[in-house]
Amino acid sequence: MSMRQLSLIFQTFNVLDNHLKVVFFSYKVIFKTNKFDCQKRLFCVFPPPRNMSTIRLCDYDCVGFDLDNTLLQYNITNLITLEYQLLVDFLVDMKKYSPKYLKEPFTEKVMDFMQKGLILDFDRGNILKLDASGRIWRASHGTKLLTLEELESTYPGLRWDVTDKFFQDMFSTWNGELSLKIRALLDYFDMPVSLIFAKIVDTLDEEQKPSVYNIWPDIMEGLTHIFSREQFQNNGDFFSALKSNPEKYLHLCSSDTISWIRELKKKRKNFLITGSNADFIDFTAGYAFGKDWRSLFDIVVCYAKKPGFFVPTGRDFVPTGRDFLPTGRDFLRLEGYEEKCTIEAKELKEGGIYSQGNWKELTDFFTRITGKNNPKCLYLGDNLIQDVYVPNAFRDCDIIVVVDEQLAEKMVHHELSHSDEIIINSKFWGSYFSLEEPEGYRDSYWNHIIRNHSKVCIPKVEVIATIPLDQPIECFDKETKNANGYFPAKPLSLHV
Repeated sequence: MSMRQLSLIFQTFNVLDNHLKVVFFSYKVIFKTNKFDCQKRLFCVFPPPRNMSTIRLCDYDCVGFDLDNTLLQYNITNLITLEYQLLVDFLVDMKKYSPKYLKEPFTEKVMDFMQKGLILDFDRGNILKLDASGRIWRASHGTKLLTLEELESTYPGLRWDVTDKFFQDMFSTWNGELSLKIRALLDYFDMPVSLIFAKIVDTLDEEQKPSVYNIWPDIMEGLTHIFSREQFQNNGDFFSALKSNPEKYLHLCSSDTISWIRELKKKRKNFLITGSNADFIDFTAGYAFGKDWRSLFDIVVCYAKKPGFFVPTGRDFVPTGRDFLPTGRDFLRLEGYEEKCTIEAKELKEGGIYSQGNWKELTDFFTRITGKNNPKCLYLGDNLIQDVYVPNAFRDCDIIVVVDEQLAEKMVHHELSHSDEIIINSKFWGSYFSLEEPEGYRDSYWNHIIRNHSKVCIPKVEVIATIPLDQPIECFDKETKNANGYFPAKPLSLHV
């Protein structure tokens, strides 16, 4: 194919949509050697239209990443299947729940009930999906979809005081009294809970419908049993499965993305903040990025306990005897994988790895190594509370959010697909981004958060790893209501 033919393709796409910034197309360049064929998809970047809000990665002093489901990509189907089986086994064997529905085959039809971002109403045994105003748009009792009449009867005006408080400040329901009423299932580690919770409700309703469903404490105990950091060294079932067969659950990071991170580190300070423990990070990152993975970052913070990492208690500052520090957790020094003594911000070192800590002291470290009083920070993550809402709302940190659903639901003018789209997408609940109404489509609650608390929404980190650091990327803008921050393109459901 000649360059003239390629140019004609670009012009055709540009006519189809004058807001298109990046084109993925099916033409592939084949590099043949004696050993293998290497296929490389072309990424063609058009500058955004004038007068549009944009960001450039080179405009930031420090660029940070979450690990799980951001830089580190999982085989989501295999991951969720494993989590579902382990949690069901715990609840049936240890908590003596009926296996009648829980042990049913985990088929595509059964999987369809799950979706990231669903909200549990513990006491009523209901699963909720909210719209952009915080109203309850759709709900099920167990696995049974509630009619509009049932929904109105249960939640007058389609509202609930607890979800209203959640809408006003999602962090308010993370801990404390409200956390005993509601839980948002925000990532692929807890996504199976919606189905398990619903099946237990179905079983209890058949046996003797309770006035209050007291299921969540047992589910929470099961999640703790599966994922607690002690289980990695103890070879708990979840971690043992990943250790024995990492290729089944983890994707290798592409060499292009690794090279991009290295190039970024040469020009800006970069960092990793993850909730995972040091031993688990060393295993997963070592597999995905190589044994020298720590050389990719200027500092690594593990077991960060987000979202609290970003939030001083009460969002206040109190005197501690060593300047004014947030009431959050101290950084802890690591010896091997063991947490040792606390460490002050002035003792943090480039190339170091630390546990727990807080954002205030981390930014003090950034000030020291950049020489800037208020270094401008960008963070990339997937969890819409831990990585997006809290760091943006409480710390004014700019965010690029990684949302697999953007690829799983397909994008405008793109033929790319997600290998796990069957388990990610849900016909039962509809699009992750939009809600279908008789008069058209409107934003889901989570798309509202994406547009208001992130700069750009991408399906994978690798899509921005293909562009220069000084390339402008069109972004969301709350003041102008600009909604063109989906890169490389909008999900199809938002283009209807």
